[in-house]
Amino acid sequence: MNLNYKIMAAAVVVVCVIVGALVYVEYPYRTQPKLQISTTTSLYDTGLLDAMATYYQDEYGVNLFFIPAGTGQAIEHAKNGDADLVFVHAPSTENTFMQVDNLGVVRKIIAYNFFIIVGPTEDPAGIENKSPTAALSAIAAAGRAGQAKWISRGDNSGTDTKAKSLWTKAGFSTDNLREERSWYIESVRSMGATLIMASQMQAYTLSDIGTYLTFSEEGSINLKKFSENAKDLLNVYSVMAINPILHPELDFDRAVDFIEFLVSDEGQNLISNFGVSDYGQPLFYPTVKLLRENTDPTMAGWIRDYAFFSYDNKKWECPPPYRAGQDNLYL
Repeated sequence: MNLNYKIMAAAVVVVCVIVGALVYVEYPYRTQPKLQISTTTSLYDTGLLDAMATYYQDEYGVNLFFIPAGTGQAIEHAKNGDADLVFVHAPSTENTFMQVDNLGVVRKIIAYNFFIIVGPTEDPAGIENKSPTAALSAIAAAGRAGQAKWISRGDNSGTDTKAKSLWTKAGFSTDNLREERSWYIESVRSMGATLIMASQMQAYTLSDIGTYLTFSEEGSINLKKFSENAKDLLNVYSVMAINPILHPELDFDRAVDFIEFLVSDEGQNLISNFGVSDYGQPLFYPTVKLLRENTDPTMAGWIRDYAFFSYDNKKWECPPPYRAGQDNLYL
């Protein structure tokens, strides 16, 4: 046997060993059950979902696959049967999905944080220490004077829905503002991409605090946070399974298992601890104990006012007809 032949034979053996090892490592992951989750980019961009997917796969043997989009598009994915559940942050849109479309069931509120208005450090509109609505009025005045710009998501996401409601409360029509393109700009991009755009243009925008801190820490943006922690800026995250009667092909049982994990002490601790080591504060705050035990009556009241749904003259986290047999989650 000549030397070249021996070398070739050894190389073949090495390749076979490597391929065999890869198959051995990857095979369990390919055969494990999976869960498709349609979600918002503001959750995805922070890295929370990656951490959650790793933990859940390791502990429960289920692979989580996330489809990040604005809340409006995330719900469209669910309507089309492309996801087993949705994980979003736009209560008015969620309410329509549940009580009008009859598609959302087993809704649980699992976390909250706050939106913030961010913008150039120089603050050309002078919004420092102003309320959210007063800040928007000042930005509009500065924009029309050619001194400031505002970037809106413009994608029917949860952040876009919140921004529109704030502009309306400040006395503006967003339909009319869209015509003022010299200063009111729509990105139609994810939260992270919108923040980068705002930083590059030195414009103001609305962001969730989690994505802002993530992108600031990594040096992707240079923007200052202004209005924050106001009731009008409350940001509430909820999870819903898809109605198994309308979409029997989806994995309703595993969707409920994941919801049970999110509301458990285990899941809530994962949420509350995420970001603390990197940013000195959590990016999200858990809600289950807060709402169940009323540990902070003011915050619990804000969440109920903003994110509970009206049904039968009462306010509910999830109205009884939409609990799909999972009443134990609401005791």
